[in-house]
Parts: sequence; structure tokens; C-alpha cells
Amino acid sequence: MSLLKIRRRPEPAVQVCERDRRLVWRLAALLLDYPGADTLAMLDDLSAAAAQLPDHLRTGFEDLLAHLRATPPIDLAAAYVETFDMRRRASLHLTFYAYGDTRKRGMALLRFKHAYRHAGVELGDQELPDHLPVLLEFAATVDPVGGERLLGEHLPVLELLRLSLSDSGSPYASLLGAVVATMPPLTTADRRRIAELAAQGPPEEEVGLEPFAMDPTMFTQSEGRR
Repeated sequence: MSLLKIRRRPEPAVQVCERDRRLVWRLAALLLDYPGADTLAMLDDLSAAAAQLPDHLRTGFEDLLAHLRATPPIDLAAAYVETFDMRRRASLHLTFYAYGDTRKRGMALLRFKHAYRHAGVELGDQELPDHLPVLLEFAATVDPVGGERLLGEHLPVLELLRLSLSDSGSPYASLLGAVVATMPPLTTADRRRIAELAAQGPPEEEVGLEPFAMDPTMFTQSEGRR
């Protein structure tokens, strides 16, 4: 008998069925998008879908949905840009936390691109492949196994983003909490990584990342899989 043991992540503290996990990812992908007219027009449908989730997941969406209903669209748009585009510690691009805009980030982005291509999808050129709404949409509607793997690999970043949003009082923090709740609990190594990322902050070195850009809405079957 081998003395070596495969190191596995622990099971979630609260079991989440596959349907609920994918529903959380799908709702989060839509609600983390820019709060434009299309997103706001879906609030009734999104609320109805969130109502199907168990309590510990549903509350994470109810707070944000109530905020979206009660706030003028122009204020929602301004707050979204200020939160996710102007604050380096609240970026929705998962590899940004470790690599910033450095050359090393290009190789990290390729991992996402290869996962999408392996699942038989090609995307456009308007968004980087590590954009969280893109990954959540991929996990929810295309490849739950591959998507979950990428989410799990970036769980420390997801938790760091949740903490950053919570510290700033953002209504999006509860949504990130629901996403994190679909994943296994943080390990000691995860918590060490969170502390490292929080202490270091994203490195700075402006480079062109255009070759890795993708359109988060254009999930289409690639020619090789037809």
C-alpha cells in the first residue's frame, strides 16, 4: 500500500447540490455585469430564480437585488465603475491580484483560454478570459467541472475580493459570499495566500494584453466540436 496520499480539498461545510451551484454561478455572472438597462430589466426574473435557492445562498442575492431596485440607474453605474474599475483591490479579473499588468499575467490568462477552448467554445475579443462573470458563466452553462476547477484554483482571490467589498460596504459583497459558499472551505494554505496577496497588492508593469481578450457574452460552439 502506497504511503503517499493524494491531497484533496475538504468538502464544503454545507453541501450544495449541483443545480443550486450552477444557479448561483449563473445569477452571479449576470449580477456582476455592468448594471445597464439589460441587466436591470431582468431583476424580476433574477429575483424569481434566486428565490429557488436555499436560505444560506439566497440571502446573498436578496440584498443586492433590493439595492439594484432601490437605487437610480445612474448611481448604480457610477458606483459599479468606482468599485470594480477604479479600485485595484476589487478587480473582477482574477489573475490581476497576483500578477497585475505584468508579462507573467499573460501565461496565467492562457490557462483560462485553454480551458474554454478545451470545452469547445471560442469567445470574442472584448474581455479578458479571467473576468469573473465570464468564468462564472462558463462554469454555469458550458463546463461545470472545468469551471469549478478554475474557481477553486482562485478561491483565495475570490475570498480576498469578498473581504475587500465587505470592507468598503459594497452590496456586491454578499453576492461574492454566495459564490464562495458553493466552494470547499478555505484551507490553511488558502489563508496564507490571501494574506500574501493582501500584503503585496497587484504588481505594476503596464503591458499589452489584447491577444488574450474575450467577449464574455459570446459562448459559441467551436468549429472543431461540431
